[in-house]
Amino acid sequence: MLLGALASRSWCAVPLVSGNGFAFAVVSDATGHLTRFYVHPYAFVRPDRTRPLAEGIATTNFIADLAPSSLGAEPSVRYIDQSQVIRVSSQYGTGTVFMPFGLLHPALIIDWQGPSAAATVGWTVRWTHPVASRSAVTVSGVRVRVLRFRDTPEALCLIPLDPGHSNDPGDDSELRGHAAWALMAVEPGRSAAPLVRSLLHWRAGHPVPELIRRELSDIEHWRVPAPASVTDRVAREVWRQSEIVLRMAQSREPNSAQRHGHGLIVASLPDGLWFTPWVRDMAYAALALIRMGHLREARAALAAYFNARPTGVMRRETADADYQISVVRYFGDGAEEPFFTMEGSTNIELDNWGLVLWVLAEYLERSADESLLSTRTLRGTVYESARDFVVRPLLANLEPYQQGLVVRADTSIWEERERDRKHFAYTTAAVIAGLSGFAGIARRQHDAPQAAALLSTLDRLRRGFAAAFASGGRLRGTLEPGIKNEIDGALLAIIEMGVVEDPKSIADVVERMPRLKVASGGYRRVRSVLTDPAIFEYWYERQEFVFVDLSLSGVLRRLGRQTEAAALLQRVLTDASAHNDLIPEMYVSEPCPLFPGKVGDPTGAMPMVGYGAGAVILELLAPLGAPGTRAYPAAPGARESVPAM
Repeated sequence: MLLGALASRSWCAVPLVSGNGFAFAVVSDATGHLTRFYVHPYAFVRPDRTRPLAEGIATTNFIADLAPSSLGAEPSVRYIDQSQVIRVSSQYGTGTVFMPFGLLHPALIIDWQGPSAAATVGWTVRWTHPVASRSAVTVSGVRVRVLRFRDTPEALCLIPLDPGHSNDPGDDSELRGHAAWALMAVEPGRSAAPLVRSLLHWRAGHPVPELIRRELSDIEHWRVPAPASVTDRVAREVWRQSEIVLRMAQSREPNSAQRHGHGLIVASLPDGLWFTPWVRDMAYAALALIRMGHLREARAALAAYFNARPTGVMRRETADADYQISVVRYFGDGAEEPFFTMEGSTNIELDNWGLVLWVLAEYLERSADESLLSTRTLRGTVYESARDFVVRPLLANLEPYQQGLVVRADTSIWEERERDRKHFAYTTAAVIAGLSGFAGIARRQHDAPQAAALLSTLDRLRRGFAAAFASGGRLRGTLEPGIKNEIDGALLAIIEMGVVEDPKSIADVVERMPRLKVASGGYRRVRSVLTDPAIFEYWYERQEFVFVDLSLSGVLRRLGRQTEAAALLQRVLTDASAHNDLIPEMYVSEPCPLFPGKVGDPTGAMPMVGYGAGAVILELLAPLGAPGTRAYPAAPGARESVPAM
């Protein structure tokens, strides 16, 4: 059933998304029509208690199709100045769609400017659910329609933003009569009037064109400068759009008694398949925010890890260790979701715990914001929670190997099938990076016993890593033998972490990467050993993976092979430039019903966040320094003041 649903998608299309941390709107790049208005910034609101291994309760989407009544065919669809403001243009006029960051609600602004004042105005809409009731309310002199839909907990306010004509036509013509509207979702049990007043306050009497100019100005004020090495137009525009993708992907919904997801970052924007917060993808997104200098957003992401709840639901599979960081991902309300593999079972990805510690240490190094460690969370301060519910569970899940230690078998970075757990090099490397970072944190917290204990454990972990995954100077992806992970794209990420520094071992990985090269010109993650084309992973593992391409670029740079590194990066940048500066998950290598299109077309989840926007920013920030080093320059324009979120 899932395969059929996936095959029905247009995988080659790269839709444009607008979001403000409270909601998302999706615009077709082919037609210019709005095809989604999600009222939360994630795919699934909370777990479905009746189906524990299901995806959960889906986020409400109000819109099936929305377009100006006079749009015409084949419009131009683009972002304005690499923002979240979408411009749709045709011979009949110009439309604008955006969700304003300055309005702290799920709000969508739409506007249409025809060629003349006498041109017919209005929008045609097809809702995703039948309208159950229509009512009207007047707030501060503005007549607002309120729609309630069948089987939908949220209501929808329709607020005119221009003089227009009638706002009460009835039937299914709610959006006719006005060229500019605000659509605002109303949560269950809430009144529409306060939302309308907040919109009117934000608007401050300005016409929509002025609101657009103000939004774009505010975004420019929020941005940090691109690094000096980003000199050409293509790279600069991809940097800017990726910066906004990271901002759109982060939830700004306030925490409450029922929701603890503030600061979580989704792995892809809608309608990408991975439109949900993943621990690992979020770590790379947060790392990019840190190194860029967006420290406020990075702090919120780290705080989200330690405030999310309930977690620790897989204790039986983690040596009975209670833990704070999810073993896979989260529902929108912050509840742990330990399911991913589409095979009706759970996953255990212990690399997640190491990655969070690694990013926490990097944040503290970059920001000097020691106050984060004393911030109260669900399980004590951030420091106490990290020590007792991340570090201790990690230590409980180590096992001896020869004269050292490795992390127990898990499903790791590529979400291996649960029944195929292995001892992954990436997991042990992530734990080494994370515990190394936390040992430094413990020293700064004057917790000498904890620091000393970790240094002793780290010595054994490094010996275990060398024996299990680097014997004979040749890195491999798993302790268990097999062609699939003998050369593994995850080895590049390990090198990028700085866990492996031997130039000969690094060069050997690079020399074996052609075994993963595919017809589209880049590299896949692993050599697939699946033989059944009916299995999703059979085709998924045969496509080119952008994260691997960017990781290889970074490793080549470490080796001083700057020309090759630049060519790999430029290939990704050039493709993004042709698709509104958005980074996809993959490129088509073997066309199939799941991933149709020509070889080289963008495919998979689009746009990707941590593995897309975050990964390309990290590579653009990478230095042109000496081989074998990974010292990043101070982030340009980093904000020194980091207020609590």
